[in-house]
Amino acid sequence: MSDRDVNTPGISDSSRLATLAGADRPLHALAHRLLDVAERGLPLMLLPEGDGFVFTRAARRPGDGTRTLERRGISLRYAAITALGVRFLPADRRRAVLGGRTAEEFTGLLVERLSGVRNLGDAALVAWAAAETGHPKLSDALDRVAALDRPGTPQYTVEAAWVLSALAAARVTRAVDVEDRLTAARDRLLRARIGRGPLFPHATGPGLTPWYRAHIGCFADQTYPLQALARAHASGDGDSEALAAADACAARICALQGEGGQWWWHYDARRGTVVEGYPVYSVHQHAMAPTALLDLAEAGGGDFGEAVRRGLRWMAEVPELAAAGRPEPMIRDELGVTWRKVYRGDPKKAVRAARGLGTRVLPGLRLGPLDRVFRPAAVDRECRPYEFGWMLYAWLGGLPGQRPAHPDALPNSTGGKPR
Repeated sequence: MSDRDVNTPGISDSSRLATLAGADRPLHALAHRLLDVAERGLPLMLLPEGDGFVFTRAARRPGDGTRTLERRGISLRYAAITALGVRFLPADRRRAVLGGRTAEEFTGLLVERLSGVRNLGDAALVAWAAAETGHPKLSDALDRVAALDRPGTPQYTVEAAWVLSALAAARVTRAVDVEDRLTAARDRLLRARIGRGPLFPHATGPGLTPWYRAHIGCFADQTYPLQALARAHASGDGDSEALAAADACAARICALQGEGGQWWWHYDARRGTVVEGYPVYSVHQHAMAPTALLDLAEAGGGDFGEAVRRGLRWMAEVPELAAAGRPEPMIRDELGVTWRKVYRGDPKKAVRAARGLGTRVLPGLRLGPLDRVFRPAAVDRECRPYEFGWMLYAWLGGLPGQRPAHPDALPNSTGGKPR
């Protein structure tokens, strides 16, 4: 399916947003607001040549949230994620975000760079975007992934999950045979879990992380695998083991979700417990948790919609800042950003390090005084393009088969932003 044929509803026509509206009208309005911020902010992150995206827009100094933000660095993976999300916008609005290009044309620029790519995650995301935009060089992109993904070599869990998602997307196109590779990628993720625990560690095998952190997995190490396994199940004739693993992971992180809707940061993959909650990242709240959990539901897994809504609500309420007497909006409409995270401000991430090492020796160790000394009341005033890419993907996307087939027949597909 090409970029020209993909579902491009106006924001009000997304089935996921319609479901959100039925459950919680204020959150529906909040989602509209966030999507408007994303569409306004992404062009400000586009490189001058229009062929990629910066790594971040950030305040010049800590605590400076009102002046002009600096554009820093370049990121191929963030560009690929942005292409995945922007493709769901109406055609003219895609071009406005991507410097006049379609998502397929923009992805083509990324594919052309793959020969020089050395990072598996970057290559997998470009291949995923090539599959979903119907790029004719999808096979070349997948070959580059295969060249970087040596059999039997441990990989970071997030990157291994992206490989599986790319292969699942490629399988749907029927343009290339990926069955053997998909099975290997699926099996690797399932084997990565420690014992019978539902959560995933940071790497699929030993050697990539220090021994004292081998039991820890971050939030991304949970959402990307559960999404990939759900998509693998949905892309073929069904895979009950993959779907069950995705469901179990989702159920556990939802059970551990904070009272204020927080998606916590570090977990003990052996025990299925939280090691350290902070930082709480905006992208987890408005994009990564929604896209993974909504994909899972559409694939036939559990309905975790209430947890998605609790997480989204955090974006407007931010209980950590209210409790510290430092109320500050995480959504800055006028700047086209959502601030990246709320964190403790502890020197050299001391709390995270102490709890990571402590739980290796004594599982379940909390070191409670650290919570009182280092309260989570600091705001990281930066915003990265992938955050908006996944937001668009989460709320405007959906699994193949869940999307209308003829976007040109939909209202608002030729411009304007329905409210």
